[in-house]
Amino acid sequence: MNARHLCLLAALQGALLGAILPASAAEWAVDPAKSAIRFSGVQVGVPFTGRFERFKADVDFDPAKPEAGHALVLVDLASARTGDVQRDEALPQKDWFDVRAASEARFEATRFVDKGQGDYAAIGTLTIRGTSRPVTLPFHMTLDGGAAHATGRVGLVRTEFGVGQGAWASGQWVALDVGVEVDLVAAARPATGH
Repeated sequence: MNARHLCLLAALQGALLGAILPASAAEWAVDPAKSAIRFSGVQVGVPFTGRFERFKADVDFDPAKPEAGHALVLVDLASARTGDVQRDEALPQKDWFDVRAASEARFEATRFVDKGQGDYAAIGTLTIRGTSRPVTLPFHMTLDGGAAHATGRVGLVRTEFGVGQGAWASGQWVALDVGVEVDLVAAARPATGH
């Protein structure tokens, strides 16, 4: 469940960053100290939240041509933290994220769609535990000078990515639905003159 949240958050992050680029195509750098990718779920009927402490995103986006944008977001699944020691120790293990087999969640957006009034959608593919599925990540973006702030949320079904094996494959103990929230701050990178 956390892996899905990571991927979704990462995708939202990439989409948000891309949406705030200036009129010409540009690259955006996410500020990890001011940004967050969070996830939420329900275990034994009790809601919980967590975050991914390490992630990175590369975004190219021209608001005049959103369909030509591209973003790649990588989330370190071993960095998931919920504040519960037992849960945090279990998440990297084989039944959940299986970080020994695939340490990162990957979201690659191949285009963006302008929904109007600062709302966008990142259209792409999310990969967790070697399973790839199409994902659309909605987000809202604001631009203040050279800084962009993007926030978004997407819902995932963890078992569609193989997160939760064995006794955890049903929703009996941990709900199948998870949420991923992205709150990202990015700055336009200086032109390098390709």
